Amino acid sequence: MIPVALERPGAVRLEALPPLALYVHIPWCVRKCPYCDFNSHERSGQLPEKEYLEALFRDLEASLPQVWGRRVISVFIGGGTPSLFSPASIDALLSGVRARLALDPGAEITLEANPGTVEAARFRGFRAAGVNRISIGVQSFDQRMLAALGRIHSADEARRAIEAALSSFDSVNIDLMYALPGQTPAMARADLDEALRFGLPHVSAYQLTIEPNTVFWSKRPELPEHDVAADMQLAAEQSLRAAGYEHYETSAFARPGRRCRHNLNYWQFGDYLGIGAGAHGKLSFPDRVTRHARAKQPNEYMKPDARVEESVVSAEELPFEFMLNTLRLVEGFDVQLFSERTGLPISRIDKPLLEMERKGLLERDWKHLRPTERGRRFLNDLLEAFLPDRRAPAPASG
Repeated sequence: MIPVALERPGAVRLEALPPLALYVHIPWCVRKCPYCDFNSHERSGQLPEKEYLEALFRDLEASLPQVWGRRVISVFIGGGTPSLFSPASIDALLSGVRARLALDPGAEITLEANPGTVEAARFRGFRAAGVNRISIGVQSFDQRMLAALGRIHSADEARRAIEAALSSFDSVNIDLMYALPGQTPAMARADLDEALRFGLPHVSAYQLTIEPNTVFWSKRPELPEHDVAADMQLAAEQSLRAAGYEHYETSAFARPGRRCRHNLNYWQFGDYLGIGAGAHGKLSFPDRVTRHARAKQPNEYMKPDARVEESVVSAEELPFEFMLNTLRLVEGFDVQLFSERTGLPISRIDKPLLEMERKGLLERDWKHLRPTERGRRFLNDLLEAFLPDRRAPAPASG
């Protein structure tokens, strides 16, 4: 992989580097869902598992100088559908990562899986390879909703996949979606009740949104009205809270002590090295915060001369990037974290902070800052206040 350095805007000064995670993207799936805007590609014939692993290791080795000496707290293997790769390939991948990076002894290692691509023996193989957390894309237990979403698995396959995962892993997440085409509040509640029956450590509940460059964008389905979708969200939050889950991020709910460490690192504006086709990453240095991106097409990515685009996040953009992540956390963040992760004083954003407090979207004291319940409901409005063109010009430094 050949890095392509872009111009460096104004530098910042970080006293210490944040925690580092690794994201590995496996881009293939059996069939692309009509709502999906991720970098995923329908499988055609045999997957080039060996060739792709070789490309991942080239990519990782080329990135080592940027993360040398840093310890990795978590690994997330996402997609696409990573569970299409064999347990032997996942084993080779994790062995190759350990040979090149220093992983925490208790590092969280997550693999995304779809119910239609796994069975109990495959889960046991992933566990033996070193995966210690599974995230299953269930989306719904209603066959009509699965068909409306273009999912390849059945409701029964989803149930069997969850049971198989729970028999092999202590840490299991499922993804659910609500506000689906033709879905009623009673149907959304039935999905949630079904999920609660399994006693899962972690549940992610997302509202379906229509994104550009998807089939649903060009052929928009009829979705529940905004107020109905908001009621579904509120019902999900109340039901999961009553069942003992902590609502710790916009769409994430966990049993006490079972929060996803990898995603928490994202939301706390930590660092992550992204490898794989279309993978993005964020890396900090004492004088700058950088972003990097890989080629999206798998065939392009697997070429030995594939390029990596790198850019520096300017001091003007950093506050918005920080808030874009941290304001998703229900509990907010310590004020000190802003300076630690951006290298800028919190006074840099005094004006939008005061404006959002007056509007009732934000609350803070001398130590902590968090979105209000109203702020979580109108998160986009809250975030827009921190866009660079909304803030006053930066004061001259002395």
